[in-house]
Amino acid sequence: MNKSYYDMQNMEIAWCPGCGDFAILNELKTALAELSITPEQLVMVSGIGQAAKIPHYVKAHVFNGLHGRALPPATAIKACNSGLTVIAESGEGDMYGEGGNHFIHTIRRNPDITNIVHDNMVYGLTKGQASPTSRTGFVTPVQVNGVNLEPFNPLSIALGLGATFVARAFSGDTAQTVNIMKQAISHKGYALVDILQPCVSFNKVNTFKWFKDHSYYLDESYDATDLKAAFEKAMEKGRFPLGILYQIKGKPTFDDNIGIYADETTPLFKRRHDVSGIKKLIESKKG
Repeated sequence: MNKSYYDMQNMEIAWCPGCGDFAILNELKTALAELSITPEQLVMVSGIGQAAKIPHYVKAHVFNGLHGRALPPATAIKACNSGLTVIAESGEGDMYGEGGNHFIHTIRRNPDITNIVHDNMVYGLTKGQASPTSRTGFVTPVQVNGVNLEPFNPLSIALGLGATFVARAFSGDTAQTVNIMKQAISHKGYALVDILQPCVSFNKVNTFKWFKDHSYYLDESYDATDLKAAFEKAMEKGRFPLGILYQIKGKPTFDDNIGIYADETTPLFKRRHDVSGIKKLIESKKG
């Protein structure tokens, strides 16, 4: 399947020239094509932000929700129709800031969805204030004396909450990012892919070159099933490890744990429900 199959015709892309989102869009389409996932099988869910526009540029089913609220509907969509491939995709502000509480509890539930986060360490849509992952000392029009907080560490949070797939990629490395995306989408359970990407308009510090200079790939000797090693990599400072930090298989998913969703032979959206019992209960409570 060719990646152009996912192109939206006559769609103007509203990103700045040079934005890392363009590369991620290309990488996502390539991954989907190589996995032979058709637009009919795919649901893209997002919140608000520059990265959250990405579902509008992919031929697929789309749910665009409120700021920070992409993960609950993504979880529900997968629960109601387990045959769909569900990808929740937004920026680090939407997922880790406004959506931080949902991020935490989605990991705990372990739904069978992929969570792709565009991480450029700045709020691009609202023009340059610090985001949850901005580096300490980063100066913005709002944080005029520099950010004085430790940056949010999504990988260590995900590991601590029992995520079954935790990875980091860099938008500038197409082949590696496509491979990580494919493994995340194919993984059964919650899969987090934090993608480092430059914002050319509002982050002049964490540039394409900066990310290249401050990252490295895990080598073949690394054991992605070793939780302790994954924590150590997630907590490294100075340079970001890229690749799959952690992956385990076999942990029950949200669907597996909730009986009403577990029957894959008849998805929830196809089932007929007898409402007579509910009507009888309502009538018994009147008066």
